[in-house]
Amino acid sequence: MSILKVEKYRPKFHFSPAAEWMNDPNGLVYFNEEYHLFYQHHPYGMEMGAMHWGHAVSRDLMTWEHLPVALAPDENGMIFSGSAVVDWNDTTGFFGGKPGLVAIFTHHNGLTLNQTQSIAYSHDSGRTWIKYEGNPVISSDKYDDFRDPKVFWHEETKRWVMVLACGQTVCFYHSTNLKEWTFSSEFGKGIGSHDGVWECPDLFALPVDGDKTKLKWVFLVSIGNEPDIKEGSRTQYFTGHFDGRTFMPDEASQTIRWLDYGRDNYAGVSWSDIPEEDGRRIYIGWMSNWRYASTTPTKSWRGAMTIPRELTLESRNGEAALIQRPVLELEKFRTPLLEVEGEAVNELNLLLKDQQLVTYEIVAEFEPVQGIDSFGFKLRTSQQEETVAGYSVKESAVFVDRTRSGVVDFHEHFPGKHQAVLPPDLQYLQLRLIVDRSSVELFAGDGLVAITDLIYPSPSSLGLSFFCNGKNEIPYKVKMYKL
Repeated sequence: MSILKVEKYRPKFHFSPAAEWMNDPNGLVYFNEEYHLFYQHHPYGMEMGAMHWGHAVSRDLMTWEHLPVALAPDENGMIFSGSAVVDWNDTTGFFGGKPGLVAIFTHHNGLTLNQTQSIAYSHDSGRTWIKYEGNPVISSDKYDDFRDPKVFWHEETKRWVMVLACGQTVCFYHSTNLKEWTFSSEFGKGIGSHDGVWECPDLFALPVDGDKTKLKWVFLVSIGNEPDIKEGSRTQYFTGHFDGRTFMPDEASQTIRWLDYGRDNYAGVSWSDIPEEDGRRIYIGWMSNWRYASTTPTKSWRGAMTIPRELTLESRNGEAALIQRPVLELEKFRTPLLEVEGEAVNELNLLLKDQQLVTYEIVAEFEPVQGIDSFGFKLRTSQQEETVAGYSVKESAVFVDRTRSGVVDFHEHFPGKHQAVLPPDLQYLQLRLIVDRSSVELFAGDGLVAITDLIYPSPSSLGLSFFCNGKNEIPYKVKMYKL
């Protein structure tokens, strides 16, 4: 396993590249008891450049082995985002009747109208790759933006399906062998957010409330950065039906729904080929934002991934909502620190003030009572710095405020407060906070909303406290773990 140089902002339990630039996760696939994480990588610089596919593998989604670059630029161009699948039935003919890995990615030579889709295959569990001699397998003279193929096997029609970002829409293609593709349909006109170019689509089916007889399809699409949109990069989701050719959104999808309400969860996609006996849909995103990604204050590396999250569909407020929870594997890295139940704010703060931790998790429940304006936690604090994560009773919203979180002056749009509204009739507030050296991830409403934000505090900013504006008492249950 690679030993990374420890720097003050290097995440302890989030994935980051060994060195240089990283952005979108690519080629997420599970094969031979390994989770593969490929990623957009510039191995010769700290900003986006000649893009390669970096590569790492894990057996537990938390500890990663860095491997050599998987795909490098060639005569067809740079290696942009894409996906990977296990060709279990050797539909490609690449594997002599055995299963093997196939990567599907965008070639881009830097010119307009020259983004094409190509494939490569591996005979040795992803350690080395052979690019298909017939590349590219899909090209178009219609779209300026034509990239980020996500491919999966559609069992009902017995063929492969590709979802491809095409400017402000997505296009669907199908194939029997991953080499010859036929156009199926287009989706996106007149629905959803079009604040920026659509990127990094994903499409998968999930049971509603765990009932496999009630399946809905979930479609993710990320929204590129536009100068006049203050949020920068973000991701929306739709629910509906997919018949192998066409995605048909349901009524709930007429409202724009965001996957994450922070600033730093973009281009996320899910792992393919997770075994049926596991059954989870596991997702990871790039923990940054195109608004300031190339200026973040790290030294020898730049970019990190969110904590891997399990996605489910659960009935909330009369509709199927996409729920996110950190994967259970994270809990293996917990060291219990405290478990307390009470009402007095000062008693809780007596327990918190001596923790002095960099990386930790807080799981808490509160019963909001009359007279309280807001409450929550102040994280990674000193006299000059604090990151505030809490709940505004008046706005019925959870929030993360990183205005004074540490180094914030590298971009004018970095400091700020980001919030997400919860149903106003909550009987209690469930709050989960995951804090690493340079990030805070908030989950509320048992995974109904997520807020992911980068922070860059001083190493000496180790304070932790609870606040409750309006009263000195609030019913609480708090557990805390070192990570």
